[in-house]
Amino acid sequence: MVVCGDDALAHRLAAELHDVYRAGVTVVIPGGVPLAERTGQRLAGGRAATLVGRLTAAVGRVPLPRQSVADGDPDAAVRVMEAPALDDDVLTEAGAEGATALALVHDDDETNIHAALRARRLNPRLRLVIRLYNRKLGQHLEELLDQAARVADPGIDPAELDAATTVLSDADTVAPALAATAIAGTSKVVQADGLLLRAAERTPPGRDEVADPGLCTLALLSSTTSDPGGSEGSDSSGDDGPRLLPGDEEVDAATGRGTVVLEAVSSTGPPLPPRRLGSRRVPLASLLSRRLRWSVTGLAIAVLALAIASWYFTEADPLHAAYLTVLDVLAIDDPALDETAGRKILQLLSGLAGLLLLPVLVAAALEGLGTFRSASALRRPPRGLSGHVVLLGLGKVGTRVLARLRELDIPVVCVEEDPQARGVPLARRLGVPTVTGDVTQEGVLEAAKIRRAQALLALTSSDTTNLEATLYARSVKPRLRVGLRLYDDRFATAVYRTLRAAHPQAVTRSRSVSTLAAPAFAGAMMGRRILGAIPVERRILIFAALHVAGHPQLEGRTVAEAFEPGAWRVIALDTAEPADRQRDLAAAPPYDGAVREPALVWEPHPGYVLRAQDRVVLAITRQGLGELLAGHVPTGAQGPQGADR
Repeated sequence: MVVCGDDALAHRLAAELHDVYRAGVTVVIPGGVPLAERTGQRLAGGRAATLVGRLTAAVGRVPLPRQSVADGDPDAAVRVMEAPALDDDVLTEAGAEGATALALVHDDDETNIHAALRARRLNPRLRLVIRLYNRKLGQHLEELLDQAARVADPGIDPAELDAATTVLSDADTVAPALAATAIAGTSKVVQADGLLLRAAERTPPGRDEVADPGLCTLALLSSTTSDPGGSEGSDSSGDDGPRLLPGDEEVDAATGRGTVVLEAVSSTGPPLPPRRLGSRRVPLASLLSRRLRWSVTGLAIAVLALAIASWYFTEADPLHAAYLTVLDVLAIDDPALDETAGRKILQLLSGLAGLLLLPVLVAAALEGLGTFRSASALRRPPRGLSGHVVLLGLGKVGTRVLARLRELDIPVVCVEEDPQARGVPLARRLGVPTVTGDVTQEGVLEAAKIRRAQALLALTSSDTTNLEATLYARSVKPRLRVGLRLYDDRFATAVYRTLRAAHPQAVTRSRSVSTLAAPAFAGAMMGRRILGAIPVERRILIFAALHVAGHPQLEGRTVAEAFEPGAWRVIALDTAEPADRQRDLAAAPPYDGAVREPALVWEPHPGYVLRAQDRVVLAITRQGLGELLAGHVPTGAQGPQGADR
């Protein structure tokens, strides 16, 4: 694997590939001198050595002495080289021609695009993972690079071409985890076919209680202690370690042990306000104020009472009596000089009602005009709002999280200091209440109804701002569920532990974007079959989407027979036709207002026989994935010689 970049995402990605997937990694960082001016040295001193130290700390072990890595030892687990630009010579030296995958995770989109075009020309079969924020540009780039691979190598396997190019955004990949933090209090989530799934820890049930199995049981924990939001950083030292993917009989026989179950994340907040997502209609409550609505209602009742009285006293036709009353109210009827006393009194009362109606009509016109003028402006939080999520920051990450929360029908109030921020147009289009101001100033969080909120997501680009807002919100509402974005992972861990100790009854999650995004980028480098990975104590459980064809452990067997305890388990079946299947089940759905019916069927019938054309979602251990892929026989291959290893 080759990783090109020099920020926290590149460091975490290299560590993820090395530690989780046991892959050899070459990291290319910017800097140094041109290749032609080098004297055979791959690294230019201190900067690369610093990166090696960071990678060593991230991996959690010392893989090799620094000198062997710096000299470019081919057996090194993590090799680092420094180059001023990603030209053809640098990519060749990094091993792109023979690598399995190349990740381009620079902050500059143009640099990533140029390097991707060069890498595709060098190796048509290279799996490319590119970091871009622009979704539309990413889709066009995927099609272009896949077409280039098809033209350069007509004999490429279609299944291999399907995962040849993947364009990801770190903002898109972390949005599901951050949204789940606000909804469910955990970042242990996997996204599949637009559905958000979480691994929830359950305490052992009591004697008269029935355990909720969720979609399926993923693991038996080694300890009975648990964190309601998902224990983060748990370090169990029990003699009996966690048991991944236990059999049903083993789960039933286990007593006194907590479990990890898979369940879908859904909204638990109040219903949305009358204005739906993407709707251009303005509700009556926004058009007319409450006092004005009561005034109009009172006048309507008065006119109705006058019409009934006119019908009673004049003995005229009800419709004619109502007509005369309206004329009197509008002062366009003739004076009732020759009429009865009752008719005269009614006309005077109707004229008085008309005088009261005039200022009401003027007020309604002014309010309606003001409402329509401000229809394109940001909405203010309504007075009765409660149970919502307060989202701080509408930058790249905040914009994606906002779209994801509204897709899940979660009420949101945004706070943004810059009126020209990236996510402000989206908030305006969706009708999301937004408070403009510095969140560290007094009164801003109160304007966002923080006292009645269910969660706070602090996602600004400033660590100190996020921490200050979190501490202030906790002082206002100690049990508020909080998720805050912090750049440095070690700082995030320290903040999490401190807040958990200070507020043990509240759910706190502190995460860096690079830590949350790295597993998705690593999964894409392993192939689109990897949907995500969830830690269970000190072990890793992987979620993968595989085609049944060529896997003798799956093809022709029932769902129950394909279950291998401790190795893999079929948890979902893709019912879409092969031509209509979603290319990447883990991709974040673009927010365009369209509703797509999910194709995955969770908890498939145990007696269903898996066919060659089926695609399944597996919960699988790292060792089980290796065994399953090692035994894979590609279509057209004969015998073990065709095994794809």
